[in-house]
Amino acid sequence: MQHMHSAMPARAARPAQSSPNAPQNTPYRTTDRVLQILLRGDLSRLRVESVASQLGMSATTLRRRLRVDHTHYQFLLDRARQYRCEQALRAAWRPGKCLADELGYLEVNSFYRAFRRWTGVGFSAWKAQRL
Repeated sequence: MQHMHSAMPARAARPAQSSPNAPQNTPYRTTDRVLQILLRGDLSRLRVESVASQLGMSATTLRRRLRVDHTHYQFLLDRARQYRCEQALRAAWRPGKCLADELGYLEVNSFYRAFRRWTGVGFSAWKAQRL
């Protein structure tokens, strides 16, 4: 892969959207709510416990509900980071260190590994192709 694939527009492996009037615990409702929080929150501070608190439940209950949705918190966090990275790079070039910080990575090398996983190429190679 030579380009970044959009992480968020399509709902991978999810059969249907829940309706706005559906109860809070319907399939995928918890996943949708977690993604909303991750997409607009400070990723350096959002841990599973703080997201669960925002949703009015314990971290254990959140993990259980995400399992019912056939996903887990770390997967959703990774998708949110990928999407936000794509959006940031579309807007303007940013150094890897800045992106890593914005996306909540404690180590820039962790960001570089995630970027390679998302795109199939290293950050420097991706930059060279575009600049």
